[in-house]
Amino acid sequence: MTDDSKQLGKSLEHKTMAAAATAELRRRILEGTLPAGAQLRQSQLAQELGISRIPLREAFLQLEAEGLVRIIAHRGAIVSTLTREEVDELFELRAAIEPVLLIRSAPRLNADDYARLHALLDDFSEALHSGDVRRWGEFNAEFHRLLYHRADRPRFMALAANLLQECDRHTRTQLTLTGAMERAEDEHAEILRRCEAGLIDQAAALLKDHILHVQRSLQAIVTK
Repeated sequence: MTDDSKQLGKSLEHKTMAAAATAELRRRILEGTLPAGAQLRQSQLAQELGISRIPLREAFLQLEAEGLVRIIAHRGAIVSTLTREEVDELFELRAAIEPVLLIRSAPRLNADDYARLHALLDDFSEALHSGDVRRWGEFNAEFHRLLYHRADRPRFMALAANLLQECDRHTRTQLTLTGAMERAEDEHAEILRRCEAGLIDQAAALLKDHILHVQRSLQAIVTK
């Protein structure tokens, strides 16, 4: 094996380990095993996960990009905290943008889109009732993106997709701590029903209330 091949192999190995470490730490943060404000100690986590510090640092950087971790000079990586200001800004933006996208997209959704949306509802329901926190957020974000994907507003869609990603942790926190799983499930189904029935304005109104309800629930949880 050449030196270049060895180097490539090490690089791929680091990327694989970093991805695995990122996924595991993300899961712990979203499930609350690593609570807000907790310090992520490199030596302890490296030993626990069976990896070196290099892929672990890469995992920290990825989690920082996702908003789950803050890297502070002389303190290292710390699990991000939720603040009222952050919650309000994120969900007020979503409530302003997503109903607009839905009004433009819903009339253009086709039979294949609706089939996929119904399948996502089934997946979401299964994840909710099995307590699979990770999959909740994945299916929730995909459901919302698919509802809007025919809006023909690429900048709006890019912003909405980014907001959905940033809100993922918040949404999972809200569902986990407030027991709002059945409400979320019912509202998703009703938004879809209204779209299929051509009641687009009513669907958009429910969507806005759906988003703002999560905001209000989180306000009751967040203390700062």
